[in-house]
Amino acid sequence: MEYQHWGKLIRSRIEKYGERIAMRYKDEESGKWVGVSWNEFGLQIRQISKALIKMGVGEKQMVAIFSQNMPEWIAADLAIMSIRGVTVPIYPTNSTKEAKYIVEDSQAQIIFVGEQEQYNRTMELLPDVPHVKMVVVFDKNTKLSDHDRSMYWDEFLVYGKNSGVGSEFEERFERGELDDLATLIYTSGTTGEPKGVMIDHNNISSVLVSHDEELTISQDDISLSFLPLSHVYERGWCFFCFHRGIEVYFNRDPKKIAEVMKEVKPTVMCTVPRIYEKIYAAIQEKVKQASPFKQNLMNWAIRIGQKHNNDYKRLEKKIPFFIALKFKLADKMVLSKLRDIFGGRINFTPCGGAPLSRDIIEYFHGIGINIKMGYGLTETMATVCLYGDSHIDFGTTGHIIIGTEIKIGDNDEIMVKGPGVMRGYYKKPEATAEVMKDGWFCTGDAGKFNENGHLIITDRIKDLMKTSGGKYVAPQKLETTLVNDQFIEQIAVIGDCQKYVTALAVPALGPLQAYAFQQNIVFESIEELLCNSQIIEFFEKRFEELQKEFSRFEKIKKFTLLSKEFSIEAGEITSTLKLKRKVIQEKYQHLIDKMYKD
Repeated sequence: MEYQHWGKLIRSRIEKYGERIAMRYKDEESGKWVGVSWNEFGLQIRQISKALIKMGVGEKQMVAIFSQNMPEWIAADLAIMSIRGVTVPIYPTNSTKEAKYIVEDSQAQIIFVGEQEQYNRTMELLPDVPHVKMVVVFDKNTKLSDHDRSMYWDEFLVYGKNSGVGSEFEERFERGELDDLATLIYTSGTTGEPKGVMIDHNNISSVLVSHDEELTISQDDISLSFLPLSHVYERGWCFFCFHRGIEVYFNRDPKKIAEVMKEVKPTVMCTVPRIYEKIYAAIQEKVKQASPFKQNLMNWAIRIGQKHNNDYKRLEKKIPFFIALKFKLADKMVLSKLRDIFGGRINFTPCGGAPLSRDIIEYFHGIGINIKMGYGLTETMATVCLYGDSHIDFGTTGHIIIGTEIKIGDNDEIMVKGPGVMRGYYKKPEATAEVMKDGWFCTGDAGKFNENGHLIITDRIKDLMKTSGGKYVAPQKLETTLVNDQFIEQIAVIGDCQKYVTALAVPALGPLQAYAFQQNIVFESIEELLCNSQIIEFFEKRFEELQKEFSRFEKIKKFTLLSKEFSIEAGEITSTLKLKRKVIQEKYQHLIDKMYKD
């Protein structure tokens, strides 16, 4: 395809697909999945576009979307772009303070909100942002407290329908160009103040073009959207699905993803490593509780699956007859049942946002779940590397996508150049200059290429810790190794400028309580259990075993067990489940200090 303004490309898809289903959502009352045709989708986009113009949203002005995933989100997004406006996503879990910063910095004119929670937070910040003309609420069950500056989605559509600005809308639409700013995506801010990443239509179009070449996909595929549309990763994937005419199911509640996968039976969907870590741990726990016969059967099937899929099929080698025969039996008895966890029809699942251990990648590829690991950033419109269909190098992030260049700079920093690289940070020329060097974007990630030219991420440069003894420690490497253990839910490694490495660990409470019962450990609360000397000794031995491949200076010397998980709501992790180290360090400083008192 040729590069196109995103709004114009979508109009061409509406004309092409007509009454075909573009997307589906679950009706809260009936519990059924409701389809929205391309024609309906196109009509909504027109009505929203005209309503925005009637309310005074000018070209190049910002409009915010503060909501969880739903069809209204993407319809509003496309309408904003169709009138040469700029979409500003806000994570649905953002606090009032975080949302206010984005609304003020971007000078958003309208705010679309999802449910009561986002509406209430918006009402809290509204008195301080007089430039906001209206708050439009997607969920009709939301109770409005200010009818002068807020209205329901259905009312907004009627307002657009009766606006009388059809000719102005068409004129604006025709003026749309590739160089138009399409969206401001504020970085989640693992450290420091969030920055608005400026993405234009040229950036979006380049990703569509490159993925056309990279991915084997058809109109018969079905995608399930459950990661936040506020993030470039899921949103970019949905753009690609719409571009290719793929039905997208929007899951409103990420906590229900397990049951929704079985309902929808997707063939493709974006994922993050934590999904696989949790499923892997759950499978291992069930295997542990099974009879010896079932344990042996499971282990045999996994070995056969890995030999068939990883040793032969992955490398396009001829599969020996007896391995093929054993695989057929293993697949029928065990592997197909494991794939049913994902709905049973997965062709491939793009995965990124954080590291995933090689062992887990190999495990899922062995059972037939084609995880396409990749690498990218908001500043690069997501993907710059990904796994191909064959000759995958496990332990890497794959090959460089078509149209993109990567080189390794000073301190092993990964540097990217290509049409997907952002225009810069909004109103932050100094911050832009820090990361843009002669046309190359400095990612802040450290990496290297293997002999096949596939990229290996070694760590975040800014996350590298230097102990007071002068030794460098890569926390993500430690965390990725430890979090794969069935008894560890989350872990944050500490050690910068300290004499040794420590950690804040959140145990997996289900397996831990089961272990406590087996050991006849009596406890009245989780807090009491985590302070038990037997439990602490258990984790000491477990940490030692898990870290045996690490150097002495890298190993965790002391740790503190936490009873509550790090959460998005508490501001401790990002929406893609990355640790916000600065926040965690400040919040738990009193516990960290105790670990360094001899």
